[in-house]
Amino acid sequence: MRFFLGYRPVIAAAMGVIARQLNEGLRRGLQLDEDPVVLSSLVDSDGRTAAHTTNKLACFLVNIEPDLALRSPGQVDFSGGRVGVKPPPVNLNLRVMFAANFNGANYPEALKLVDGVVAFFQAHPVFDHQNSPDLDQGIDRLVLELEPLSLTDLSNLWGILGGRYVPSVVYRARMISNHADSISG
Repeated sequence: MRFFLGYRPVIAAAMGVIARQLNEGLRRGLQLDEDPVVLSSLVDSDGRTAAHTTNKLACFLVNIEPDLALRSPGQVDFSGGRVGVKPPPVNLNLRVMFAANFNGANYPEALKLVDGVVAFFQAHPVFDHQNSPDLDQGIDRLVLELEPLSLTDLSNLWGILGGRYVPSVVYRARMISNHADSISG
């Protein structure tokens, strides 16, 4: 897929690094043999539970919004004796849900995994190029913060998602990016 000069798919890269790091942490912390996290929506396009999420922790994006607190002006580029203006980086807040899709007797496993998510991000709230070498070069860092949701907000979110509630937790991933490489003027 070609877009334009300087384009980097940073949202997909951010979600991938979050899922990989969490998988590694949960496998180690809970002494698991296989990856418990899948980067996938919980339901398919027909509204049914996605089969590959059964007995897994689904990690998926529920919202994207600009981070207005971190706005910065365009940068001036003095390379080659020319002056150019680069568009400012787009810093985003990604709302990421971790939903443990376990039924019946496996329900305690769902609770363990959700608890593991909270413990992991409490211990590792920041991903940067030092602690996450696989972090895309278009991302300076990711900062994960637990997102408190009221019962009303949670009910509305699950209604939008079209699924039945399963044990879950939502995090805000503040993505600080540097992917505005093209000169606009």
